[in-house]
Amino acid sequence: MERRKIYRRTTRYILFGVAVLVGLVWARLTPELSGWLPLMIGIAALASFRKARLVSVYIVTIFGFTLGWYRGGQYMHEVRFLQEISREKVVLNGEALTDSIYDERGGIAFDLGSLELEAPETRNIVGKIGISGHGERMVYRGDKLRIVGKFYPSRGSYVARISYAELEVLGRSSSVAYRATREFTAGMQTALPEPQASFGLGLLIGQRNTLPKSTNEVLAMVGLTHIIAVSGYNLTILVQATRRLLAKRSKFQAMLGASLLICSFLIVTGASPSIVRASIISFLALGAWYYGRNVRPMVLITLTAAATALWNPLYLWSDIGWYLSFLAFFGVLVVAPLARRRFLAGRKQHIFGDIILETVAAQVMTLPLILYIFHESSFVALLANILVVPLIPIAMLLSFVAGVAGMLVPALSGWLAWPAKWLLTYLLDIANLVARIPHMQYSVKINFVIMALFYLIAATLTYIWWRKTFSNDKITDEKQVVILS
Repeated sequence: MERRKIYRRTTRYILFGVAVLVGLVWARLTPELSGWLPLMIGIAALASFRKARLVSVYIVTIFGFTLGWYRGGQYMHEVRFLQEISREKVVLNGEALTDSIYDERGGIAFDLGSLELEAPETRNIVGKIGISGHGERMVYRGDKLRIVGKFYPSRGSYVARISYAELEVLGRSSSVAYRATREFTAGMQTALPEPQASFGLGLLIGQRNTLPKSTNEVLAMVGLTHIIAVSGYNLTILVQATRRLLAKRSKFQAMLGASLLICSFLIVTGASPSIVRASIISFLALGAWYYGRNVRPMVLITLTAAATALWNPLYLWSDIGWYLSFLAFFGVLVVAPLARRRFLAGRKQHIFGDIILETVAAQVMTLPLILYIFHESSFVALLANILVVPLIPIAMLLSFVAGVAGMLVPALSGWLAWPAKWLLTYLLDIANLVARIPHMQYSVKINFVIMALFYLIAATLTYIWWRKTFSNDKITDEKQVVILS
């Protein structure tokens, strides 16, 4: 019986996802792989997947590894080409992924995607580029542009950056979604004063380029930057609220409404990497809920990690935000439910208590990587999150009402936006108050070995807890799909 459990379908999903990630890492170190090999192994994996035999486990794992190896090898072609044109003057066309903001040099800065290189040769480039330059007063998301400047390959989610670029808008965006976003932004700024208006926009759609620099610094000091980013946490709050509201009437309506909300959020926020990751997990969780299947957190995490890394291997190779997202996912989806069942079994669940527990779990799982990369953190980050995060759902709802009021009835927007103004002011005051606590920042420099040891211990303890707590239970807690990023 125990041997049979090793061959469960969910186990093979997890092994497949992990094998894909290992294959992508291997691709950085070895020559590329022929496309015929993963294709043949993939056919064998599909043929044997339904059979609970050890050979199927091996085949699925090997297929995942070869698929990651093949995809990584293909992407390395792009990486090598980018290195070849490093520091060269290039001409390329693309589409703005974000509205522009003014940078320190007096120019405008934005992200560019859908890249088509004209010189030094004609070809497409995958990924996105960070642009800063002159020649246009404003660039809006969706605008078509021509860029001339020196090309500098970059790390992280950007394939390159071009500074001091010559900008030329070839065509303005006519997208209804982009226009609606700009009108909503204007409505929010009509209904609320600053910095409350920009703070509300940050909560809803991740727009923070209009926030005062001092407010951004305070939020960073107390570990609250994630609430004004385009994050999976924001998306999940809205999805959960929609599903619970509509599920009382119809399960199909709840599924459809939540799915449409996810798609709308992807369009309005520009499909940022964190939203794409959270959307995949949300769709998988919704599908499992709709068809009456148990939500398997590790399956969701590993398959989403594999899918996003296959889409853009740079996430796995060099994007710290990608790692922080999935560490937070693990904390919220796995560690928090285990801790709740292990230490709070039999006690009545409260939404505020659940959010606090999940916040603590996410903070604990991301802290070692933060200390390894940035060498500093804040003593008050946990306190600030406990005081602020439980109120975010209400703040988002009230901010949305204020923005709509500013769009439709600007004469009455001040009255209709008063609750949002009060709550947003309270949240900002809490952040400023906590930021004044003396000696709140601390510097701790840890090496890779210590960080890896922490995560090894955390994984071991989690597995032991899972064996003791859930080995005979089915996890059906709907709060498992809460996401932080």
